[in-house]
Amino acid sequence: MSQYQIALATESLSAQMFVLFEHAAGYALFRVKEFEETGMLLPQVEESVTDISRFNSIVKLVGFSPFKTALKALENLNSISEGILPEDLQLFLETFLPKSSKKSKVILGVSEPKIGASITESIGVTCQHVGAIPEIIRGIRQHFPKLIKGFTAQSSSTAQLGLGHSYSRAKVKFNVNRVDNMIIQSIALLDQLDKDINTFSMRIREWYSYHFPELVKIVPENYLFAKVARFVKNRKELNEEKLEELEEIVMDSGKAKAILDASRSSMGKIFMRTKEQFYELVERG
Repeated sequence: MSQYQIALATESLSAQMFVLFEHAAGYALFRVKEFEETGMLLPQVEESVTDISRFNSIVKLVGFSPFKTALKALENLNSISEGILPEDLQLFLETFLPKSSKKSKVILGVSEPKIGASITESIGVTCQHVGAIPEIIRGIRQHFPKLIKGFTAQSSSTAQLGLGHSYSRAKVKFNVNRVDNMIIQSIALLDQLDKDINTFSMRIREWYSYHFPELVKIVPENYLFAKVARFVKNRKELNEEKLEELEEIVMDSGKAKAILDASRSSMGKIFMRTKEQFYELVERG
């Protein structure tokens, strides 16, 4: 055995370990019977937690203080969740927790470090939340109805359900404008769609103008420009045979003739190898 283990064992023998458990029904304080074992042999604690008979050999109930009303339980829960020591809990600990002395040191196991710090500051008790403490609290939570005399699993579940609803109701804020949210979100969606469509339309006009720059002056409308670009594709392939179909798209014979004439004298670039990819991008747009 190393010097560290000897020192730890000596400290364990001269200390009393207690564990605080906060339940929806009230506060419970347990004393750890074999502090040395639970402090040094964590695997054995983990094995004992699942078996109520073995777990009873590790912890013993010291005191239980039920909440008088549901409102009192909610007030205590709100304080603990913010790391504040409630008056009820302080009175409970001062009543059931023995005082530390030079011969026997009292250590209190807690689930959260914030409430542990508040307890240490208020009543001067050393608190721990690591090591075997989480496993012991897990065992207490699992077997709690069997550890408290006259307490049942159904009453435990009822208390937890009621307190959970009350706590959630206070945390979830009521939104009086919830009916308008759908309208607001719909308007925002339409605005975003309008911006996206305008962005993609400008890209099509920019890209296709490398090939047929005169078209944007003849067909300035974004939607109609995209339809014409999709139909024309390669301006060199536009001829008299396609003029009738082009008229159906632009709904104007004069404009269709202007597009045909402009395609024949256009100063745009001719795409060879990548033209199919370019047309595909135009169609996607």
